[in-house]
Amino acid sequence: MVHLAKVPHDHEVNNELPEAIKKISLQLSNDEDSFTTSVYGSKFAAEDLPKHEMPEGEMPKDVAYRMIKDELSLDGNPMLNLASFVTTYMEEEAEKLMAESFSKNFIDYEEYPQSADIQNRCVSMIGRLFNAPSDGEGAVGTSCVGSSEAIMLAVLAMKKRWKNKRQAAGKSTDKPNIIMSSAVQVCWEKATRYFEVDEKLVYCTPDRFVIDPQQTVDLVDENTIGICVILGTTYTGEYEDVKSVNDLLIEKGLDTPIHVDAASGGFVAPFVTPDLEWDFRCEHVVSINVSGHKYGLVYPGVGWVIWRDAEFLPQELVFNINYLGADQSSFTLNFSKGASQVIGQYYQLIRLGKKGYRAIMSNLTRTANYLSDALETLGFVIMSKKSGEGLPLVAFRLADPADPETERHYDEFAIAHKLRARGWVVPAYTMAPNTNNLKMLRVVVREDFTKNRCDALIADIRYCQQLLEQLDKESISRQEDFIRKHAMNSDQAKHNHPRYRKEKHSIQGKHGKTHSIC
Repeated sequence: MVHLAKVPHDHEVNNELPEAIKKISLQLSNDEDSFTTSVYGSKFAAEDLPKHEMPEGEMPKDVAYRMIKDELSLDGNPMLNLASFVTTYMEEEAEKLMAESFSKNFIDYEEYPQSADIQNRCVSMIGRLFNAPSDGEGAVGTSCVGSSEAIMLAVLAMKKRWKNKRQAAGKSTDKPNIIMSSAVQVCWEKATRYFEVDEKLVYCTPDRFVIDPQQTVDLVDENTIGICVILGTTYTGEYEDVKSVNDLLIEKGLDTPIHVDAASGGFVAPFVTPDLEWDFRCEHVVSINVSGHKYGLVYPGVGWVIWRDAEFLPQELVFNINYLGADQSSFTLNFSKGASQVIGQYYQLIRLGKKGYRAIMSNLTRTANYLSDALETLGFVIMSKKSGEGLPLVAFRLADPADPETERHYDEFAIAHKLRARGWVVPAYTMAPNTNNLKMLRVVVREDFTKNRCDALIADIRYCQQLLEQLDKESISRQEDFIRKHAMNSDQAKHNHPRYRKEKHSIQGKHGKTHSIC
C-alpha cells in the first residue's frame, strides 16, 4: 500500500532539530571555482604569487603547476652550469624508479625492508670499490644526504675515538685539532666549528694547490684527531698524495688516522687510475666519504661514508632504535628521509657496472684533456692536471702579460660575466690563502658535457676574449659595476639576514678566498 505524504511548509522544516544545534554556525567553504579553461585566463595569472604568507584560498592544481613552472623558468640551464659537480642527467628508467619511491621513508626498516637492504648493497659495493679489508670486525658504512653529512659523521668518529684514548690514558681532552688543506670545501670548516675542533691548515702556494705531505705530518701532535686528505680538490681537481702522508706516518711511528675526502674523486680514480693507492690499501686511512650525486651519477641528495673497520666507529655514537617496529642501528645527523636517492644509486651501480663507469669516466677525462689543450692554445695558463692525475675538470687563468708594463684591462671575473651573458655558468674564484690572490676559472666536465658542447664553449670563450680586448679600462669597469649591482643573483639576494653578512671567522672571511662550488 502506498501512503500519501504531506509536503511541509518552510517553517516546519528542521523543527525536529534541538534549538542548540539550530544556532550552530559553521564557517564552511562556499567559494566559487575561479578556474577557467585557460591557466592564463584565470584570476591567478593577474595576481602576484604568494611570497610571505600562506594564502587563505585554494588554487587549482593546473594553475599552481604552471605558475611555479613559469617561476622556475628564470633559473639557469643545469646543463650549461659548468660550476657544479652535481649530476644533471639520469636515464628515464632511473627517474621513474626514483619517482615511485618518493613516498617511502627510508628509515622505516619494518615497512620498507627492501629499500634498507638496497642501501646495504650499495655500502658493500662501494666499500669493495675502495678496497675495504675483509679481516677484523669488517668494514661498516651508511648513506648520507651528501658528503657534508658524511664528513660530519667522520669527524665525530675521529674526535670520539681520540677522546676515548686520551681518557683511558688519563690525559687531557682539551684542544683537539685536525689537519687539512686551506683549500678545503666549507663543510670541513663547519665540522670543526660545530664540533669544537681546532683547524691546523696546510697552506697552498702560488705554484702548489694541494697539501705538502711533509708539512702535513710535521703538524701532527698529541691532540691531532686526524688528517684530511682530499682526492680531488674543488679548485683544481688535483689529487692530494694520500700514500705519501700514510707512509710518512708509518715512518714516524705515528698512529694518526687519515680521512680521505673523496667527494668527487671516489667514483673517478678507481676507474681511470685503478693502481693509484689512496683508499683502504693505505693502512692509516680509516674512513672515506664520497658523493653519490657527483661522479656517482645520481641526482642531488646522496652521499656515502665507509669506515675500514667497526673499531673506527665508536659504539657510543651508534643508536639502536625500534620505535618504527624493528631494531636498527643508526649513525646519522637526521632521521627521516626518502629512499629515492639510494635507489637511484643502486640503479646506476648495477645498470652501468664497472665497465659503464669506466667508459663514462674515460670519456670525461678525454674531453677534459681536449678542453685543456684548446685553452692552452688560446693563451691561458692551465692549473689543473691532465690524463687522470686529477678530476675531469679544467682550472685555468689568464697568463701574465709578456710585458710587465702592459696592463690588461680585464680579469677572470670579467670573462665569467661575459660567458654568463652567453648562457654559460663558468665560475671565477679567488684561490686559497697564500697564493698571492690568484684568480682562476674552472670548468667541471660532467657526464652530459659532450665534445660538441665543449667546442661551443671554446668558441664562446674566444669570442668573449676578443670582445673584452676591444674595450677600454673605463668601459669594462662600468660594465663590471653594473653586472655586480644588477645582474648577479648573489648581490641581489634579499634573504640573508644583515646580522650574518660579511662574517670574519671562516677562511673566506679571514683571507678573501672564494668558497668554490661543489
